[in-house]
Amino acid sequence: MAQTMLKQSVLRVAQDGSAQYRGVQEAIDAVPLQNKKRVVIEIMPGVYEQPLYIPKTKNFISLRGFCPEKTILTWNNFATRIIHPQDERVRGTGTFGCGSVIVEGTDFIAQGITFENSAPQGSGQAVAIRVSADRCAFYNCRFLGWQDTAYLHSGKQYFRDCYIEGSVDFIFGNATALFEHCQIHCKANGWVTAQSRRSADESTGFVFLRCSITGNGNKAYAYLGRPWQPFARVVFVYTWMDACIMPLAWHNWDSPEKEKTACFYEFRCFGPGSDCSGRVKWAKQLKDDEIEQYVSQSFIDPNPDKAWLTNDTSIKVPLSA
Repeated sequence: MAQTMLKQSVLRVAQDGSAQYRGVQEAIDAVPLQNKKRVVIEIMPGVYEQPLYIPKTKNFISLRGFCPEKTILTWNNFATRIIHPQDERVRGTGTFGCGSVIVEGTDFIAQGITFENSAPQGSGQAVAIRVSADRCAFYNCRFLGWQDTAYLHSGKQYFRDCYIEGSVDFIFGNATALFEHCQIHCKANGWVTAQSRRSADESTGFVFLRCSITGNGNKAYAYLGRPWQPFARVVFVYTWMDACIMPLAWHNWDSPEKEKTACFYEFRCFGPGSDCSGRVKWAKQLKDDEIEQYVSQSFIDPNPDKAWLTNDTSIKVPLSA
């Protein structure tokens, strides 16, 4: 379909041919360049095995599934392998280019979808989604992988009622991200986060608010995080922690210098992995007068309107418990 012919705001994808498009990328390609009106791409249940790319020239795209367990976007790739080298949109090696789904268009929304990198354990970096875009929101989505599952490269992002799993640094990058009511599942030994704030002047960081961290039944094998860059900032607030969390909780990435600048905080967390008596001395338990900036959507967007968090009328974004 030519871009100039696209007049509708809802596109539908179904593998059986019952909708306008059989593939998700085909529908994304139909969205006009420099789009300024939200286009909802409804994805019928199915396993869509293909890499997906939303470029900087295509904004205001929503991907809407009907059930994350039945609407699965998946691809098998890892950082040391080139996928489709003839296609400049997704070519290249390394962590930055190996994502099953890559989002670079601003004001992106996903709801009711699974994002998966199906590379097996031991493949190294295998990104399920890379988000290099501002004002992106995810509702009731799943993110499946092992190492480097969710690469939150840059921008402001909001996750609500999502499930994210992995082992090594599986939530990482230098975005400003708020996770609310999400389940974080530690599949094997490793680190939940690897945030990469480079200076104290940056407003980036990850906040986990009223989330739960679960494990595989074994005790004490995962860390809450380690600093990819010296000023990494990660905050866990009112979060339940399984016994899988190591008593030390935080790792310095074998760099004592990073202990002086990393900002690793907890506030009133609970569960068997939340005991703060064995925490590293350079992490901090926040006090009541220090937590306010982290417990609202203002952390990711100080704009009181926050229109980008509610610009899809099918999605409500209450912040109450």
